[in-house]
Amino acid sequence: MKKKTLLLIAIFTTTLFLAQEKTPAFQSGEWLRYKMSYSGFLRAGSAILEVDESEINGKKVYHTKGKGWTSGMIKWFFQVEDLYESYFDQAETKPYLFKRKINEGGYKKHRITSFNYHSNQAYIQDFIAQKDTTVAFSNVQDVLSSFYFLRNQDVSNLTKGEEIKLDMFLDSQVYPFKLKFLGEEVIKTKFGKVNTLIFRPLVQSGRVFKEQESVTIWITDDANKIPIKMKASLTVGSLRAELEEYKGLANPFKKL
Repeated sequence: MKKKTLLLIAIFTTTLFLAQEKTPAFQSGEWLRYKMSYSGFLRAGSAILEVDESEINGKKVYHTKGKGWTSGMIKWFFQVEDLYESYFDQAETKPYLFKRKINEGGYKKHRITSFNYHSNQAYIQDFIAQKDTTVAFSNVQDVLSSFYFLRNQDVSNLTKGEEIKLDMFLDSQVYPFKLKFLGEEVIKTKFGKVNTLIFRPLVQSGRVFKEQESVTIWITDDANKIPIKMKASLTVGSLRAELEEYKGLANPFKKL
């Protein structure tokens, strides 16, 4: 069960994207809540993604949060409390500040990363290791900003098998990220039948995931482009996440 909530947020924040051209996919006040289940029946926890407006050094920014935690029986033997925050430019969606504070069964990280675009240097404060690091970067997104950056991209001409690429900055490193388009599907949800686009992020195999391509995500095929379902094969069992509640969407949520 290790790292399920953390990975769910990381995956969502790097794959929630897609929007009609010139139509904002999100706005301040958007709030998404997901329920997670283990092996399709046991509730594992919840995750929330939310957007607000803020200001950094006189610039208007979006302040986004991703929170995840375990609940029910899972919490008895493995407790997770994760919080991610990103402050990024409203017009360009480039990150200025990224915060990560997680506690997953005793595995802890608490880091704050500041992006300086004059020097192209990222300054990382590690409060667990009690040390600071400076790393060079160029044209990157953090975990949460990538989520919102990609949602606003025009992918109307994507063909099956085509990949979307970007560089993601996490834990003082830059990681190449790929997202493969698998096609379209109408799925049943608690909100009714919904047209979706299917994507598969390329994730690192090893400790948790069975293989590099073990995660599948269904995105609403409307102007919001929000993830409505996610399924991941784990080393033991599987993890499923489904949209449970939403509010403050920028566009109508289209259902059949």
